[in-house]
Amino acid sequence: MKEFTAGKNEDGMRLSRFVENVTSGMPQSLLYKSFRNKRVRVNGKHAKADARLQKGDVVQLYINDEFFAAKPASAKVPKHEAQKKRFPLRVIWEDENLAALYKPAHLLCHSDATGDVSLVDLFRDHCAERGEYNPDEEKTFAPAVCNRLDRGTEGLVLAAKNYASLRDMNAIIRDDLLKKEYLCITAGIPPRGRHTAWLRHFESGNRVRVQKAPADGYKEIITDVTPLKTKGPYALCRIGLITGRTHQIRSHLAFLGAPVLGDVKYGSRKMNERAGLRTQALCAQRVTFGQIPQTSTLHYLSGRVIELAEPEIERLFDSL
Repeated sequence: MKEFTAGKNEDGMRLSRFVENVTSGMPQSLLYKSFRNKRVRVNGKHAKADARLQKGDVVQLYINDEFFAAKPASAKVPKHEAQKKRFPLRVIWEDENLAALYKPAHLLCHSDATGDVSLVDLFRDHCAERGEYNPDEEKTFAPAVCNRLDRGTEGLVLAAKNYASLRDMNAIIRDDLLKKEYLCITAGIPPRGRHTAWLRHFESGNRVRVQKAPADGYKEIITDVTPLKTKGPYALCRIGLITGRTHQIRSHLAFLGAPVLGDVKYGSRKMNERAGLRTQALCAQRVTFGQIPQTSTLHYLSGRVIELAEPEIERLFDSL
C-alpha cells in the first residue's frame, strides 16, 4: 500500500488522474479495475474515479508495487545550468499563478528527441529559484506552458505555476477567451481584412494545405490581416487569429500571395535569399484576455493586455 497527501496542486483534481500521475506504466483497464475492486481510498473510505480531491486528503492505493517503481516524470526536473547561460529566461510579466515568457526563435517550447533545452525547462528552473516550485515535494504537477509556438517563431508564451492555473488557462484558450495577435514581415503586401479559407494538416512532412472551399478533412480558418508599414516588396503586418490551426498564419498568408518572409516551408525562396533570412519573421506580440467567468481562479485577468514592447521584428523590418 502506498499513501499520498494531496497538496495545493491536487486540490480539485479528479482522483483517477491523480492515480495515473503517481503511478507508472499502469494500464487504463487495471486502473479502473482498482476502483471497482475498492483498492483506492480517500481518507480511509472507498472512492470513485470521478471524485475530486481536496488539499489535505489522504489517498491510499492498494496497488502492486511494480507500478510505483519509477518516479513520475513531472516530479523531478533537472537543472540546465549550461543551457540557461545560452538562453536566459526573459519574463515579460508574472504573478503568483501565471507568467508571460519570451520565447526566442529556435528555442523549443517542450523538449523533444534532440534533448535540446526547452522553454519549459527554463521556466521550471525559474519557479524553483523563486521558491514557487519544489520538484522533491510535488507528486503530480510541474510548471508548464499553456500554449506553444513553432520552433522558428518568437514571442509570448503563457505558462502556469500551479495546477489550478493550468486547468483554468486551458479552459480560457479552449473557450476562445484569449485573443492572440502577431507581427510578421511578408514578402509581398497581403490584402487587408478578415480572410476565411480551409486548411488540412498532413502528418507526412508536418505540412498543411489551404484552399478556398470546404472539403472532407479540411477545417475552417479565419485570419485578420492588417498591413502596418510597407517598404518596397515587404510589409510589416499585424495578424489576429480568429481560429488557431497548425501553421495557420504562415500557410494562410502564402495562400493570399504574401508569405511570411524567411519561411522555408511555405515561403518564397527567392525573397528569403534576397533578404538573407532563414527563419520566419513571425512574432507572437500581444495577448488580450476576454471576460473570464467568476468561477475561474484567473477571473482577475479579465481585460488584461500583455504585450511584447519593441519586439525585434520591428527593427528587422527597418533594416530591410
